[in-house]
Formats: sequence, structure tokens, C-alpha cells
Amino acid sequence: MYADRLAIFDTVVAQCPEIERKGKTMPYCSANGHMFALLTKDGELGFRLGKNGMATFFRDHDDSGPLKSHGATMRGYVRIPDGMMTDVDQLVTHLQQAKAYVESLPPK
Repeated sequence: MYADRLAIFDTVVAQCPEIERKGKTMPYCSANGHMFALLTKDGELGFRLGKNGMATFFRDHDDSGPLKSHGATMRGYVRIPDGMMTDVDQLVTHLQQAKAYVESLPPK
């Protein structure tokens, strides 16, 4: 499962030339010092959307939930549901929304 999810993550990031994939053992994307996308060691993909973005995402995707990594809930992140993993266009849209959200935050 992890290898499949990694391939999806890389495909989605490759569709966004302004976004750089980082991390060797835990792939992620960041902007202004804030991480906004990651693939956990369990193969869960998550995007950071903030409170308003999370509420909308959860309303539209009731099969989602908060992202957990190493047993901790990642504040501000949504877990991408399995059914969305084959919709690259939708994943790209949410990845770009996540980047826009962290770019609205003060730089670290």
C-alpha cells in the first residue's frame, strides 16, 4: 500500500511545478516554513487545510477524518479517503488549496 500511495503522492506533486516534494523517509511539501502535505509511514495522505477548509472537506467527504501520524492527530490536516486516491485532478486541487492556506500564514 505504501509504495502505491507514494507513487500517487509523487504524481500529484509533479502536476504542480510550483510545489517541491521533500523528505526521503516521510515525503512532504512545505511553504513559508509550514508543512502542508505529507504521506505518513502508514501510507495515509494528508493535506493541511485549516479549520474552514477542514469543515468543508469533511462535509463533502464523510469517509475522511483527521490525519494521524505516529499516533498523534495532525492539527489542521485532513486524511484523504481511499476513494479519492484515483482522482488525480481532485487531489491536485486540494494540494493547491493546502499550499494557499499555509501561504496565508505568517512565515516561520
